[in-house]
Amino acid sequence: MNLARPLRTTAVPALLTVSALVALTACGTSEADSAAGGSKATVTVRIPDPGNSGALALGKKDGSLDKALSKAGAKVRWTGSAGPFAPAAQAMNADQLDIATGSITSGITSLAQRPGFKFFTAVDPDAAGEGILVRNGSDIGSVADLVGKKVAVNQGGTGEYLLLKALAKAGIPADKVTRVYLRPDQTAAVFNAGKVDAWAVWATYAVAEIGSGKAHFVADGAAIGSDNYSLNAVRTEFAEQHPKVVQALYQYLHEASAKEKRNPAAYLNVFTDVGPTAVTGKAKEVQTGFTAQGGTVDPIGPEDIARFEDVAAFYADQNVTEDRVDVAAHLLDVGKLT
Repeated sequence: MNLARPLRTTAVPALLTVSALVALTACGTSEADSAAGGSKATVTVRIPDPGNSGALALGKKDGSLDKALSKAGAKVRWTGSAGPFAPAAQAMNADQLDIATGSITSGITSLAQRPGFKFFTAVDPDAAGEGILVRNGSDIGSVADLVGKKVAVNQGGTGEYLLLKALAKAGIPADKVTRVYLRPDQTAAVFNAGKVDAWAVWATYAVAEIGSGKAHFVADGAAIGSDNYSLNAVRTEFAEQHPKVVQALYQYLHEASAKEKRNPAAYLNVFTDVGPTAVTGKAKEVQTGFTAQGGTVDPIGPEDIARFEDVAAFYADQNVTEDRVDVAAHLLDVGKLT
């Protein structure tokens, strides 16, 4: 789950098809804004706009998110669009964004830089909604058949991780498969034109392809053994200054994600059921199925950290990162925020 459950979409949430750069609009300050009439100041939380689906989209439409945050003296400012985590991480580092959603895989590559953010929630890996996508009728019937083929991946993120993880599990050297680095929002046309043989991808983009009846997973997250959690991140300084706001946001996301899991259809097409952001037809059935099988937004526990560290070690072994990233140093326990 894209914060808004990336129509692993959390999501993701995230859990949203966007450009590789977050189009941040008037960002303002996250310091307390003076309320009218000299009343107590209200904290503004800058969150990427959630689009048309997910828990945050519904929270935006019905006002329930602002209502929940108001109890902690806060309100939301929607800014830019939910999208790839790397540019969102840069925006948090530049004090242009307070909250963002991403995977542990893209999170690790961002943490390898000079991070100004920490992760405070986790959603279990999406066993059904991510994997290696191939076109129906393809001669690729297993991961072993990827040898000598071209596979589209997003560099350093979920796609590259899924491909490398699948190859490692099958005992296939990574250099036996050509990785074609593409932005996720630009890959569908390349994939459907046959310019790549497969696409390592997650539900945000896989749903439309599978729903079209023209593609399927040759290996999904469960078959790959994916540890690709979806995470919510908060700007470090914001968390230090406003811990109760972070707690309130966590509580809202936790409860909303549980409701979404029970009734996925209610969180689709929140603002419109037509146009490019709408999920319709077979794709709607595919998405609701993935969401119903997915996880909920929960605190980060010791078992999660162990799996995060496994991903960090794997990335270092595969030379995706130069060194093993210390993920544990960039986590918050929402239960201990005061």
